[in-house]
Amino acid sequence: MATNDLGIHATALTKSYGDLRVLDGVDLAVPRGSVLALLGPNGAGKTTTVRLLATLTAPDPDSGTALVAGYDITADRARVRQRISLTGQFAAVDDLQTGSEMLRTTGRLCGLSARAARSRADELLARFGLAEAAGRTAKSYSGGMRRRLDLAASLVARPEVIFLDEPTAGLDPRSRQELWDLVRELRADGTSVLLTTQYLEEADRLADRVAVLAGGRIAAEGTPAELKSRVAGHRLDLTLASRAAYDALAPRAARLAAGEGAPAPEDLTLAPEELGLSLPTDGSAAHVRSLLDALDPDHTAVDRFSVRGATLDDVFLTLTGAAP
Repeated sequence: MATNDLGIHATALTKSYGDLRVLDGVDLAVPRGSVLALLGPNGAGKTTTVRLLATLTAPDPDSGTALVAGYDITADRARVRQRISLTGQFAAVDDLQTGSEMLRTTGRLCGLSARAARSRADELLARFGLAEAAGRTAKSYSGGMRRRLDLAASLVARPEVIFLDEPTAGLDPRSRQELWDLVRELRADGTSVLLTTQYLEEADRLADRVAVLAGGRIAAEGTPAELKSRVAGHRLDLTLASRAAYDALAPRAARLAAGEGAPAPEDLTLAPEELGLSLPTDGSAAHVRSLLDALDPDHTAVDRFSVRGATLDDVFLTLTGAAP
């Protein structure tokens, strides 16, 4: 894809703090008008990546390159900042201002005239369902309303690229759904969105593509469907009858996974506290039966089993070895 078709284009991006290299050659490409979800365990470098691309932190001197909205994040920081917006994990609103005052103030700070700022504020208040609360101070807003006001403020200047760093953290299900709808609207309007999230269902529903960050590198990247098929089309989840049964089957499953034509050992998921075991399968009755017979030939160790489609949770666990 041509560079001018990309809202974000990073190549071999690195960042170190002393002897600790947090990012070690990160490559990202986010087409204009699309959503990329960046996943990874805590400490993987997600927020560092966002801070670099948003020009809040400088990359290493020997780092690769990164263009955001067509401009270099090091050589053209001012131009990048004019074209982006960042919404962090916590809503940044002024409790002493009304919703309308906050958006008008933001518009003036972005260089709009008083008339244009008022018009843009009214437009965004209506778009985000805040028109009736426009005259109330933000301290009276619910958590979902505060998040919507925060996102509205980030759109005052009509950014080409928006960074959403865990935007639904702490929101109730209804408010989360409302924010998902707004992200879809942004994409439809041609905005490039880089989303970090701990909610894998959120990435599955919103993202055109997903990148999994592990150990400072991109461990995998693709559409949600591609990543799920990479792990397995389906999973066989087992609940064992007792601790003794679990202790016997876990190593047996590891030996099975190491065998020729079997799933790789890292594709196994063990949950000892729940006496659970999960491994990939093609979903067919024949394959499920063969796995059960190989693991539990006496038909006494497995208490319950189910077959389900693979999820991004499975992708996350397989590629990072960490809980989402």
